[in-house]
Amino acid sequence: MAKLGIVKVRLEREVNGYILTCASTKEAVVIDPGLPVDKLVEQTKGLTVKYIVATHCHPGHVAGKDDLKELTGGETAIHSADAKQFLRSADRYLLDGDELEFGEFKMSVMHTPGHTPGSVCLVVANHAFVGDTILAGGIGKQTPETDLRRQMMSIGTKLLRLPLTTALYPGHGPATSLQNELAQNPIF
Repeated sequence: MAKLGIVKVRLEREVNGYILTCASTKEAVVIDPGLPVDKLVEQTKGLTVKYIVATHCHPGHVAGKDDLKELTGGETAIHSADAKQFLRSADRYLLDGDELEFGEFKMSVMHTPGHTPGSVCLVVANHAFVGDTILAGGIGKQTPETDLRRQMMSIGTKLLRLPLTTALYPGHGPATSLQNELAQNPIF
C-alpha cells in the first residue's frame, strides 16, 4: 500500500505550506507556495516536485510559486476564477473534479468558492487541504472578495460530504478533523 508523507512548513504571514510525498516514487506536490521559498525547497531535497498548487491566490499562499517552479521544475496550478480575479498565471488552471496524479496517489480538486472566487480544497485519501475555506475553530478572515454566504454553502455542500474522520489541513493554524469542527467550530 502506498505511503503518503505530509510535511507542514510554517511560512510568512502565518501561512501553512504543505509538501505531500509518495514514499515509493518520491514524487511530491507543494500546496500553498508562500515565502520564503527556501524553506519549501529545503523540504523537497531528493524529491521530484510534480505540482505546485495554491488553494487560493492571496499573496501569502501564492507569492513563491514562480520562484519555486524555477527551482524545482514543478507545474504550477490555480483555479481559473482566482487567476482572473488576481491576474495570476499558472501552467494549469484547475476546475472542480480535476485530479492531479503524483506517484501512487490522486489528489482531487474540490472548488469551494467563498473565501475567494477560486478557492479550492485538495483531497488525497482521508486528508483535505482546505486553505482558508475552514480553519480549526473558524474560517479564514474576510477580505473584500470574500462571499461569506457562498463560503458557507461550499462548506455545507462539499466539505460536509467527506467522511467525518477526514483530517483537515488549513492554510493557517493547527490541523483538525471534520468531526472536531462539527463539534467545536462556532460556524456550525
